[in-house]
Amino acid sequence: MSKHPFQTLMGSVNSALVVVTTSVENTQAGCLVGYHSQASISPQHYCIWLSKANHTYRVGLRATHFAVHFLTADDLALAQQFGTHSGQHVNKFADLDVATDAQSMPLLADCPNHMVLERISLLDDGGDHVCVTGKVVSAHSNEKFTPLRVADIGKLAPAHGSDERIIEP
Repeated sequence: MSKHPFQTLMGSVNSALVVVTTSVENTQAGCLVGYHSQASISPQHYCIWLSKANHTYRVGLRATHFAVHFLTADDLALAQQFGTHSGQHVNKFADLDVATDAQSMPLLADCPNHMVLERISLLDDGGDHVCVTGKVVSAHSNEKFTPLRVADIGKLAPAHGSDERIIEP
């Protein structure tokens, strides 16, 4: 029997990683996200969970749209770029090829597998992350790919520690 059954279960799941980007009033934000899931088949809905400690969360509170970029097994550098730096202190987009769509969402050229969500709701249940549910307004994929997973990134040091995530609603 595991001493930490919840952590054992979640570690065994080995979630795929995505980079979530958004933009509000010419302020771009993006972060590495491990908590995300399809939420409805028809209509197409998708959920992402944002850490309350992140700059992306603060920008996302005012955002109407989000882009979800699915990382491949070759995208470790992007995971490091968006997972180990804070958008409060670093322009994560500075050295990247970034386009914008009709909703002004920053789209990473190095991530052809992505979708854009229009926010439906934001749920704060009192935990250290909030759930954003979105309607899929566009989706793009070149072909089937092998995702970058939590186990693939080793011990990346997050830009914010877990103590910073405990923010009461």
